[in-house]
Amino acid sequence: MRYRTVADTTVSAIGLGAMPLSIEHRPDEARAIATIHAALDAGVTLIDTADSYHWHAGEAGHNELLIARALSRYGGDTSGVLVATKGGRGRPGDGSWTVTATPAHLKRAAEASAKRLGVDAIGLYQLHKPDPAVPWAESVGALRELLDAGTIRAAGISNVTTVQIREAHAILGDGLVSVQNRYSPAVRDSEPELRLSTQLGLAFLPWSPLGGISRSSLDGPTAPTSTVTAFHRIAQDRGVSPQQIALAWLLAHSPAVIPVPGASRRTSITDSAQAADLTLTTEELTRLEDALPG
Repeated sequence: MRYRTVADTTVSAIGLGAMPLSIEHRPDEARAIATIHAALDAGVTLIDTADSYHWHAGEAGHNELLIARALSRYGGDTSGVLVATKGGRGRPGDGSWTVTATPAHLKRAAEASAKRLGVDAIGLYQLHKPDPAVPWAESVGALRELLDAGTIRAAGISNVTTVQIREAHAILGDGLVSVQNRYSPAVRDSEPELRLSTQLGLAFLPWSPLGGISRSSLDGPTAPTSTVTAFHRIAQDRGVSPQQIALAWLLAHSPAVIPVPGASRRTSITDSAQAADLTLTTEELTRLEDALPG
């Protein structure tokens, strides 16, 4: 397993996106915990979660509690695992997602997340999405207060623009350590945010990094899956999965990139983790770039 950094914390170059373990079509708890344990066995030391990763109404924090149980039951050392959680979104139980990023809500949410995770301070706490009803500086200011209070050790922002990254960086300084936007072979709208994150020394954590290669947990079970892309052809040549090629392609973009592919089975995260040790050649990277739309 190769490693990268989130500020001064060393983490695995591939993380685990734990959302599929708690939302619609989630596995039973035994399989979910086995999936997390398989990630740890493979050397994964970054787990991505959020208080809104749940299915039904009234079960906020389902994913955080699941991760806490899995870590407590793991037979090995988990002291080097960074659990990154998020606040500012909600799920009323009808399949929809809401956004609430008032300072009061974020502070309450962070305290509740810390309690569920069983930690004195959250290693990385990310504002899940800008709230159009709340000035951005006020939401980010809540992260500043959480840092100053010691509730969180580091702050991140998600689903943001370059303007919002710069404003958050001005407010948080070194306390801002990560940006988490959607980025994949199929969705590359966040290229400017990736470049800026690299310039500022921020970790860039692509969510749904396998878009265009396999279905995202957000896309639903009937979403199409590509099977004839350049990623698949190179994977066949290499004798690995196309998912590994996609993740290696992401890692080659910038030293700031740390993909967090979702998984709900042991085999999925074990396969994804192997991408950390896969280096694509210049010719392969050119073939992949030339084949991408746009």
